[in-house]
Amino acid sequence: MSSLSAFEYLLKLDQTAKAANLELPANENLKDSWSVIGFSMMKQRFIAPMEEVVEMLEEPKATKLPGVQPWVKGVANFRGRLLPLFDLQAFFGEKSASSTKVRRVLVLELGDLYAGIIVNEVYGMLHFPDELEQQPLPEDYSQIKAYSKGLISHDGVDWALFSPHALVRDPRFFNAATS
Repeated sequence: MSSLSAFEYLLKLDQTAKAANLELPANENLKDSWSVIGFSMMKQRFIAPMEEVVEMLEEPKATKLPGVQPWVKGVANFRGRLLPLFDLQAFFGEKSASSTKVRRVLVLELGDLYAGIIVNEVYGMLHFPDELEQQPLPEDYSQIKAYSKGLISHDGVDWALFSPHALVRDPRFFNAATS
């Protein structure tokens, strides 16, 4: 190998790979699925569409703001931009149950809106088969009914479909000033 130049070595590697002629799995064997972000709050599991969450991050230190609702945690400098932080569970009238070590921020960007909603825990990206059917939300999800499209059950776990975009369009969420 030492007698070969880097370019010659790459050519030889290319020829070896082509000779192996490994085939990719056929598309007909692949199931259609959709990707979501899984998270928890209020002791329940939720999923949000990938296209509604820009990114996930650890809860940053925030500067408190005067004269705002208790669920407004403040603003943080994130990559040179001011990121307003909102505690989602506190918005729904519940006390945040998790320590800041496991809480995460789902960053949303919708038009001019750039905000972070704090959730208790994030399970990361999840993939669900397309054929799963949505069920109506049970009564114990009544607080989030306006921001949800239903319930999905997958592998014995119930996931409420949560729409962050529906949340940020709510005038109550946007009116963060105290009266």
